[in-house]
This record gives sequence, C-alpha cells and structure tokens, in this order.
Amino acid sequence: MTTATKTRTKPKSPKAKVDIQPTTDGRRLPSGIVGLDEVMEGGLRPNTVTVVAGASGTGKSTFAMQFLLEGLDNGEQALFITLDVQPKQLIQESVLWGWERVQEQVDKTLFFFASTGSDFKAIINEQLPALVEARREYQTPTRVAIDPLTPIGWAEKDKSVQRELIGKLFNTLKEMGPVLATVEEHGESTQEAGVTSSIPVFLADNAIHLRYQPIGGAFNRTLEITKMRGTRHGEEVYPYIFARGIGAIVRTTPVFSVQKAREHDGVFEQAIRAAKRESAPAVVVAALEKMRANWAYDYSPKEALEKVLKQHHIEKQE
Repeated sequence: MTTATKTRTKPKSPKAKVDIQPTTDGRRLPSGIVGLDEVMEGGLRPNTVTVVAGASGTGKSTFAMQFLLEGLDNGEQALFITLDVQPKQLIQESVLWGWERVQEQVDKTLFFFASTGSDFKAIINEQLPALVEARREYQTPTRVAIDPLTPIGWAEKDKSVQRELIGKLFNTLKEMGPVLATVEEHGESTQEAGVTSSIPVFLADNAIHLRYQPIGGAFNRTLEITKMRGTRHGEEVYPYIFARGIGAIVRTTPVFSVQKAREHDGVFEQAIRAAKRESAPAVVVAALEKMRANWAYDYSPKEALEKVLKQHHIEKQE
C-alpha cells in the first residue's frame, strides 16, 4: 500500500540488525541509465549507496526512477522514499515520460514511503529500520531510491547531526539492496540547500554529479563520476540527453577494452621479468600482472611501471 507518513513520536521499534556482507565476487548491477554502465565496470556493486547531486532541472528524479525501473523490469522490487514530492505526482510524471508500467506496478512491486513532516529523526531511527526488519522475510531483491535527501538539512541545521542521520539512513537501507539518493545543489555553493552535498557524498560509496550550462538557447547537460569505491570508472565529463520512453542517455565510450590493454604487453612484460629477476616478493609480481590485465589508459604505462619498480628497489635492466 502506498504510504503517506506523517511523522510523530512513536514507541521505539526494535533496531534492525546490521548484517551487510561485503561483496568480493565482482558482481555488478545495471544502473538502468543508458550508457553509464560502460564507464563503471558494467554497473553498480550490490548493497552500495550512490548519490546523484545536481541543481534543479538536471534530471535527478528521472535518474532515480530509471534506476528503480531497471530493477522492476528484471523481476526485482523497488522502494521509492520521497521526502518532498507526493507519490501521485511522481507516478503522473512517470506516465508522461512514457513509463506507463510504473502506474501498473504501484503496490505490487513498486512501493512508496512518503513523509510530509519534518521529524526525520523518527523516520530514520524508528520507521525505516522497522520497515527493513519487516521485509527481511522476502527473498526478492529490492532497490531503494531516496528523492530528494535535501529536506533532512532543512529540518536539521547541525552538521554533526546531519552526518549521523544520513549515515544511519544509508547503512539501514543498504541492507535491502542498492540505494540511489539525490541531493539538490544550488549554484557554486551548496550552503543554500541546507544539507551540503559534501556530507552525503562523503558517506556514500559512489557519487555522480549532474550539471548544465546554458549555451545559446539550449542547455548542455553533463555528468561526471567523482567517486566510485572499488570500481574503475571513467574520468571524463559526459554529455547526456533525455528521450521520452527511455529517460537519460549518457554519451560514453567503454573505459576499458581488451585490445587497448594488450597494446602495452611488451612494456609490462619487461617490468615483470625485472621483478622476477630481482626475486621480488610474489605479491609484487602478482600486482604487476593485475595492473597489466586492467590497464585502461591511452598512454604507455612505462613511467608508472618505473615508479613501481623504483619503490620496490628493482632495477629495470634487460
């Protein structure tokens, strides 16, 4: 059932147990944002938080719904937490985007948690942990979107309290699955937004910034990945557009290709031979092998390899 929650003091619910197992198997979940996965090793790591920050009009809400739709279309469930806009409006806007299936999935596989109050301490400390605990029996993977996160800052000006609340919010919801949270930015400074983007970006596993600049009579929208833990990601500024029926489409080229990595095999082989000749520890040789397998830059690794060998007191001689 779609929930519109008015925040008021309730008896404390039992705290949900934090039981997040780190994923080390390299699994990736598609983000749902067309073109984005190509520059972040195929997608998002499970049970991580991604913050999408940007000014009004950059498309943060569209990114959030696309993220959830990717899961819904692949048999997952989705939870949309809105701290500002009512679910009815989000559903109507989704239909206008050409996503009629959103309306069809409400209260079936897509659920809304909406708050019209400002007591976010009660929401984060009591209501959401109770919700997560209640859903533990379900085995269906669930994606979570928070749009927007900014009202927490409007209600709580103390930065240390903001950090505590947002940290707990992220850790609680990561138990359900991957989380995407949007944050409003205002101009060059985010101070006007109440909650600065620096706090959620610091606490999140991943951070994506959306920007736009007026050029002539149009807007040029660009995306930049500024943080992605445990992931090799693109470091360029990528333009993106919106297409009805699809949503955001990011113009990218793959950040890694086997052909590009193989171009520098000879340089890597020299460094590895030098390490073996000098009886370098096995961990150093293994690190060089991994570096070779994952080198994704257009330029030669020669200078980088020389620095690595020097650090381990290895003379590169043939």
